[in-house]
Amino acid sequence: MNDAPEYGETWVYESIVGALPGVNIGEAGAIALQIVVFEVAVLVFAWVYDLWAAAVAGTAAIVVAAAGSVVMLRMGEWTRAARVPAPYRRLLFGSSIEVVLGVLAFVALVTHLFVFDPRQPGTPLMTTLFGPEPPVVVVYLTLLVLWDLCYRIGTSWWAAVVGLWGAVRYRFDGPTAGTVRRVNLLNVGFAVAQVLLLPFVADQPVLLLAVGGHVVAVTVVSVTAAVLTRT
Repeated sequence: MNDAPEYGETWVYESIVGALPGVNIGEAGAIALQIVVFEVAVLVFAWVYDLWAAAVAGTAAIVVAAAGSVVMLRMGEWTRAARVPAPYRRLLFGSSIEVVLGVLAFVALVTHLFVFDPRQPGTPLMTTLFGPEPPVVVVYLTLLVLWDLCYRIGTSWWAAVVGLWGAVRYRFDGPTAGTVRRVNLLNVGFAVAQVLLLPFVADQPVLLLAVGGHVVAVTVVSVTAAVLTRT
């Protein structure tokens, strides 16, 4: 029998990796490949265009995104292994709302970087990082890394909301309740990991508020969900 999770019981990220024909590199391999490809590209472009300050910010974003990948895989694995009600699993995985939330976050970020921020007093963030004429390939890579990060942030939002809904709506047996609590606390861990991004937006009030507010909100909601999880 095939023990692989069925369609609709995985994050979109897991579905893409699992659906690639002839590719079976495993979870660790997928995350390692993600880090190596992005980080090598960041270092090469930093060397070619002398953008070492931007490379530090890019590396931080890659590390946080990789941490998000680990968290997503563990949350998915633990939730599928637990005896949670079918509606809980369908809502968490089958709705793919984490993609919608990731798109909304990414569009808001792009709008801020290219429309809102240049209209404010002072030097825009993109100019600070890449100079007055950013190389096209560097902007492309930056947006790709930011999308990767926004998707995982959207997943964190959705996991927090579903976790709180499940804690209020259902009661679980002892082992399942323990797993659900661990999933919620794992989400808190990913939120806290995003504090690594704060120094790079310290002089950007809107982004600082957005990232900091997200960390606080996910932490509060997920901790509340863990506390309210009942047997």
